[in-house]
Amino acid sequence: MTTLTTSPLAPLLTRLFDEADAAQPQPDQLAPDTMQLMRSKTDYATLYGRLKDYALAVSPETGALLYILARGCRAQSIVEFGTSFGISTLHLAAALRDNGGGRLITTEFEHAKLVRAEANLEAGDLADLVEFREGDALQTLSKDLPDRIDLVLLDGAKALYADILDLLESRLSPGALIVADNADHCPDYLARVRDPANGYLSVPFAADVELSMRLG
Repeated sequence: MTTLTTSPLAPLLTRLFDEADAAQPQPDQLAPDTMQLMRSKTDYATLYGRLKDYALAVSPETGALLYILARGCRAQSIVEFGTSFGISTLHLAAALRDNGGGRLITTEFEHAKLVRAEANLEAGDLADLVEFREGDALQTLSKDLPDRIDLVLLDGAKALYADILDLLESRLSPGALIVADNADHCPDYLARVRDPANGYLSVPFAADVELSMRLG
């Protein structure tokens, strides 16, 4: 048995995934410029302000993948870009718990989402493992980082993936894993991690995830 598959976390995740599915925005509800904003390095605040009431959650399969990867690499230090309602955060924190402890830094632009995420982590009895940072990740992840980062989840403003990697790269441990959700919206990030000359081994995983490992 694991933290992920037992109470209080397992029933909490079932409820949160059901709620996220029920409230998922439909294509006709999105503004015509949504895709353009998703690739913008300057207007992402506009896009995520529009989507502040939606969980924009990882899939249950991706959540399980995050848990498996964090357990498999025995992660003790994790950074997450894009908390939203904390569904992915719960999976990562569960892995830390089952690894014997650690620290998860997660950052979120929208205050209301961070409040919900904090409540969800409390409900899952995992809040003691998580440091919540509110604001633009280009600032919140620019300082006070751990010396060694074992796993990174990129699931915030897609256009910023390469910029966030710049902030974290020097602290990535050899073999550190980076999971980038919907990375096809950031072609410069994909070009970087898919070139072994840049110090990464990277493969697309499933339909919308890029899984990369820091070489060294």
